[in-house]
Amino acid sequence: MRKIDAKCSTSPLSWSNSVQRGDVVELRLPKGVGNEQRGHRYGVIVQSDALLPRSVVLIAPTSTSARDATIRPTIDIRGERTKVLVEQLAALDVSRFGETVAKLQGGEMWAIDDAVELVLDLN
Repeated sequence: MRKIDAKCSTSPLSWSNSVQRGDVVELRLPKGVGNEQRGHRYGVIVQSDALLPRSVVLIAPTSTSARDATIRPTIDIRGERTKVLVEQLAALDVSRFGETVAKLQGGEMWAIDDAVELVLDLN
């Protein structure tokens, strides 16, 4: 068995043990190009719990100003109506995550799952 040094034990991977599918986390996104999301915003963890923890996690960013669309479920984050931009799914390093601010419930995640199926043509 390989020995893990102290540097590895303090990596973001150990932090990601607390991240679960449906968590809404603060994001620190790098500069984007065109209509890519950037800056400080929230994201929904959409990756399966069976594939966590990982140092890179699949998220759907959110926007309060995006137009309504069937592929953009609306959720409440801290009392504000927010659209989940499923068409902009991204794999982000957990070092870009801030505080977990909410946990989505069944109906909200079902709407996101339906949108993911539509965007990725999984039917």
